[in-house]
Amino acid sequence: MRGMKMVMETENMEFKEKWTDDSLKTICAFANTSGGELIIGVSDKGGIVGVKDIEKLIRDLPNKIRDKLKITPSISVEEKEGKEILHIKIFPSTIPVSYEGKFYIRSGSTTQELKDTELAYFLLEKMGKTWDSLSSGFDISDIDFSTIEMFKNLAKNRIPSIKEFDSVEKIFLNLKLFDENEKITNAGILLFGKEPQKRFISATVRVGRFKNSTHIVDTVVIEGNLFKQVEEVMNAIKKHLNVRFEIKGVARQDVWDYPLGALREAVINALIHRDYLSPAEIQIKIYDDSIWIWNPGKLPPQIKLEELKKEHSSYPRNPLIANAFYLAGFIERWGSGTERMVQLCMEQGLPEPEYKEEFGGFSVYFYKDIYTEENLRKMGLNERQIRAVIYVKQKGKITNKEYQMINGIKERMATLELNQLVERGIFRRVGTTGKGTFYAIAKE
Repeated sequence: MRGMKMVMETENMEFKEKWTDDSLKTICAFANTSGGELIIGVSDKGGIVGVKDIEKLIRDLPNKIRDKLKITPSISVEEKEGKEILHIKIFPSTIPVSYEGKFYIRSGSTTQELKDTELAYFLLEKMGKTWDSLSSGFDISDIDFSTIEMFKNLAKNRIPSIKEFDSVEKIFLNLKLFDENEKITNAGILLFGKEPQKRFISATVRVGRFKNSTHIVDTVVIEGNLFKQVEEVMNAIKKHLNVRFEIKGVARQDVWDYPLGALREAVINALIHRDYLSPAEIQIKIYDDSIWIWNPGKLPPQIKLEELKKEHSSYPRNPLIANAFYLAGFIERWGSGTERMVQLCMEQGLPEPEYKEEFGGFSVYFYKDIYTEENLRKMGLNERQIRAVIYVKQKGKITNKEYQMINGIKERMATLELNQLVERGIFRRVGTTGKGTFYAIAKE
């Protein structure tokens, strides 16, 4: 910031007009995240106000920060616009830092208190551990050997040295599924256990078929280890989807309502990245025109929601589980799954999947209907044309006169815009001229 124009607050920089002890939360958050700089004497919008009692702060703050947070800051003074401002630089801490018994991190330009499972994962990370690397008291007798054999066959391409006669112990050692006391880890039992739900009650997937938010047609709860859950969940979804066939070249190809590869990717991502400390289960709701897949556990702070549709790094919450799925060929390069889902949907002429953080977890929405307002806008339609498409979806058809009425325009403009919709393959014209002519959705 020195010698430069004032910038806005970020994950690593915050401004305060004056010092208050509440700023210790921000300093704590910087230490627990990736470090940062607290600048005293600057308004939230970057205006220079200066610090009046700067000599006292320079004398008192190092001791206060050490006493309260057990960390040592770097403090310096800078003159800006004829006024003195105070820089408090905080370095990232290798151990958890708390303020009055609470832990804070930076998220964007805000300071957030960690609670419940988020706090548990944070403390584990600071200890150099992950939840799936811990042990819960299982032994080899709890392992499903048929899943081990399945994994051996699947992993041959990525582990050429794997052999049919390799023991469970060897497989687990190579996959790091034993802890330092040679006990089976949480990852090991979730991946290969006979009944992981004996210990992890919520490690299940609930799949429901809905006509609307209250009318449930079918529900199934899927248990077992994660490899088995993938196949059973996909079967539970497929039984509620339509499939047609198309001839491409000389081959017949099944075309489902949604690309199965994208759905499978979303299911696997939910199993890999879910928060297994949460009492909530993975939920999948299948509606007439959409599918919602939700897992407990938000995105890691290193990844922003808007980055999921472009190339990004991966920070799996459960890296041992993710590695086993990768070696089995269930996923490709870590971090590429969300991009692949977008690509597969677009190749089938469907809207891009929608990603959201909500209800304390992460959601993926798949849409069968390509004529949503958002997608129509992306296709370049104007608001009048979008209004007409929504009207036809509700009423079944629209006439030139109705197009004029709902948009408040004259016949000439209505005719021009309706013809554009026909040319783009969105509408089809029924009739040629006269009062009997109307327009309907072309792909129905």
